[in-house]
Amino acid sequence: MKLRKEIEPDFETAEKNYPEVLKLILAYTDFIDENGDEDSIEYKKLENTLHEMTGKDMSQFNLWEWWEEEGAEVLAFRIALPDAQKVSNITKDELAEIVHRLQTFEYPEKDFDELSFQEQFSPYLDIRYYHPFLELNFKTYDYSKIFGQQKDKDKRQFWWSQEEIVEKLWNNGNY
Repeated sequence: MKLRKEIEPDFETAEKNYPEVLKLILAYTDFIDENGDEDSIEYKKLENTLHEMTGKDMSQFNLWEWWEEEGAEVLAFRIALPDAQKVSNITKDELAEIVHRLQTFEYPEKDFDELSFQEQFSPYLDIRYYHPFLELNFKTYDYSKIFGQQKDKDKRQFWWSQEEIVEKLWNNGNY
């Protein structure tokens, strides 16, 4: 299901900003490899440039040790993608689609080189797009109580199904 434009991630802006964001991250890495950055002067310049470009708070991103996380490409995508916004009148079907996207990993059956920008980066929408979207738009959103591991009265572990997650968010979080 296609979501309304104001709910869908803004891949157009992300794709436009991505090459420059990636270039800046890699140039900073090259700079510190050659010169170091003991006083974090170059790091602050990078943060400011990326903030001016995207409007995002860069403190949420690890710009110096991206190689220990998901890599420069994913980091550049996460920075280039505009943040989720508060949206009015979300329907239950739209909520169900978002939960489905979070809970279902579907990767196109193509070679990586043949994938579109959106197809390459859709798997990375979870923590920096859809979860913040739910938190902004559903006052009862609580990651651990909805998406985390649960225990029943007999201490057996389980996870809520997609349908149960939708119901809990839609019905004001009756856990």
